[in-house]
Amino acid sequence: MDNLSEALEKLKLASTDSATDSVESCLDCLLKALANNNTEASMKIQEMGVLPLLPTLLNPQSSCTPKVANIIAEVAKNEFMRSPCVEAGLIPPLIQLLNSTDQEVLLQTGRALGNICYDSHSLQAQLINMGVIPTLVKLLGIHSHNTALTEMCLIAFGNLAELESSKEQFASTNIAEELVRLFQKQTEHEKKEMIFEVLAPLAENDVIKLQLVEAGLVECLLDVVAQTVDGEREEDIAQLKTASDLMVLLLLGDESMQKLFEGGKGSVFQRVLSWIPSHNHQLQLAGALAIANFARNDGNCIHMVDTGIVQKLLELLDRHVEEGNVTVQHAALSALRNLAIPVVNKSKMLSAGVADVVLKFLQSEMPPVQFKLLGTLRMLIDTQAEAADQLGTNGKLVERLVEWCEAKDHAGVMGESNRLLSALIRHSKSKEVVRTVIQGGGVKHLVTMATSEHMIMQNEALVALGLIAGLDLVAAEKDFVGASLVSVLHKLLSDERSAPEIKYNSMILICAVMGSEPLHKEVQSLAFIDVVSKLRAHENKTVSHQASLTEQRLTAQS
Repeated sequence: MDNLSEALEKLKLASTDSATDSVESCLDCLLKALANNNTEASMKIQEMGVLPLLPTLLNPQSSCTPKVANIIAEVAKNEFMRSPCVEAGLIPPLIQLLNSTDQEVLLQTGRALGNICYDSHSLQAQLINMGVIPTLVKLLGIHSHNTALTEMCLIAFGNLAELESSKEQFASTNIAEELVRLFQKQTEHEKKEMIFEVLAPLAENDVIKLQLVEAGLVECLLDVVAQTVDGEREEDIAQLKTASDLMVLLLLGDESMQKLFEGGKGSVFQRVLSWIPSHNHQLQLAGALAIANFARNDGNCIHMVDTGIVQKLLELLDRHVEEGNVTVQHAALSALRNLAIPVVNKSKMLSAGVADVVLKFLQSEMPPVQFKLLGTLRMLIDTQAEAADQLGTNGKLVERLVEWCEAKDHAGVMGESNRLLSALIRHSKSKEVVRTVIQGGGVKHLVTMATSEHMIMQNEALVALGLIAGLDLVAAEKDFVGASLVSVLHKLLSDERSAPEIKYNSMILICAVMGSEPLHKEVQSLAFIDVVSKLRAHENKTVSHQASLTEQRLTAQS
């Protein structure tokens, strides 16, 4: 340590008169001390106030520069030294050195910046603002043959790409082409993994997604899948997962997805289809997720249903009733749900037996699967009276829906169960369905649904309750009383925040329950006539007209 103290003193003197030889020998001494005991040597460098001298030594023309940058890189490995490095004003001169043509200077400069800014989003953001991204992308293109420099650039990209503010800058460079070109040259698993770690965060940006697709990344990914699908080594399994996951991520962008779909005739689309019947769970999962992503507009959905994709998904689901891979079940159900959105697809999918296969998962205890199962059935029966009738009279289904309506730990499942229960009644308009729901104990959940914070759910509940009252008021009377339906309707009509549709459907329902003696008494006791008469002045003409009709009805039966 005495030698170090001496070298530091000499450095302080030598840096003022720029005696290169004596500076260089001091720097060698510092590097040796850091190699022996980095923490202790760093503390000594800090104590003796050497850091503020280093910016002047970071001279692009000086032969000492690589060593100075190396010292900074070593010192900044210690967390306690990073702020002092920033305070000493080391970042601006280091960034200037990124324009150097000396590969050793570039390497040590990159290391120094990387270590100073390690794990600090604010410092990384500072680098981005100082224009470091275009410079590094340019360096990668020029020095792609230099392994150490390439790795330095990739590590920097990996750190910077985590910041949202970096994406716009990356998108304005040719990073996509450079990374794809670099990927194509790699044979080692570790190198490919390094590039994957940069691609994944970059591919979250839609502009970069399209750039990566245009640069040919998808073909690289398909090659990786083909090479690793039958591999049993850990690195093969890891690469297969990374490549197929990245493929699915690229399909989340509308433009990149449509470019790869190519009207359903694209070779990439066809290759992805072939993953679904695969025996590899990872590929099955990626294939189903890819279909779900392709199924994001009506045109694609209609084409896919017409070309038999539904059958492939049903066969996949059938294989997983017993095998029970939850992620594959979830992905395949997501794809079916999306495909069922266009009206013309619903009857075709019902004829293909989609509802029957989906019902096989009714016993699943996994909330993500339950959620997608409910959503798929709800999409399928929309405007399909016969299917709604068939499912609505399925006692086991209704029983499970009522059970899930109480799944307070899983709001999504609870909401979808309520919506499907309501949809079965609204689309079937069937007395048998209404009876099945009443017998299954579903009425109270529909009354609760009418108080939801989501207007669409409130409305769906009120329409379903109106149909129950219209089709079998006698059977529903006890449940309506038990669930305080009249009191709920009074609150909805009194609440100024209730939407016009909610007020309208609440009044329709009030009129519908007047035929029941106990419900009629509740209506009278809550002085509905006062609330309704105020609504005659409502700005919405439909509401004001219905208020007049409801008031007449209440007056006539008072």
